[in-house]
Amino acid sequence: MSVILIADDEVRIRRLVADFLKRDGHTMLEASNGEEAIRLIEQHGEIELAILDVMMPEKDGFSVLRYIREQELTAKMPVMMLTARAEELDQLHGLQSGADDYVTKPFSPLVLCARVKNLLLRAGKKDDNTNKFGELDIDEIRHEVRVNGKDIGLTPKEYELMIYFKNNRGIALSREKILNAVWGYDYFGDLRTVDTHIKKLRAKLGEYGGKIETVRGYGYRFEV
Repeated sequence: MSVILIADDEVRIRRLVADFLKRDGHTMLEASNGEEAIRLIEQHGEIELAILDVMMPEKDGFSVLRYIREQELTAKMPVMMLTARAEELDQLHGLQSGADDYVTKPFSPLVLCARVKNLLLRAGKKDDNTNKFGELDIDEIRHEVRVNGKDIGLTPKEYELMIYFKNNRGIALSREKILNAVWGYDYFGDLRTVDTHIKKLRAKLGEYGGKIETVRGYGYRFEV
């Protein structure tokens, strides 16, 4: 998956976008203004897509966009403008300035994620299509997980957990990180929720349940 920068002075918007894109397996970098966005771009050469709010303090989104297009290493980076300014002239200005897409607030997070996916595909970034591990088959089209060819009947949250582990396989994930990614920041439950769901998920996975390893004192890791 990809490293994506979200730059917006509204914490709520940054958190919403970051949470949904993390669920797709992306690594998120967050900036609260244009100057911070440029610093992150300079520090992290692996950023593969930027989502920029137009109206930000320090430097606005168009200034950051110009910076991206002027640098040799980032000139071809896909850039999505995210703004409350819905006027046609503003959108035209954004696209003529080199933006690849223009999304106005309020927006659907699911639609935004789909547009991010399309931008990455157009840029040549392929999806991680590794969904089969031995006789464990994760079917993202049918929203099924099968072991030895049989659907194991996961609940929606168990399925989201499985996808999150699959997209972050080999990485130690803290309970808090799992809770935020799968349940969201607005969830008021405690970390035991993660343990309970993972226990049930392991049971349904049968012989593959052991692939979800416990990282003592920290969280879990999907090791395949």
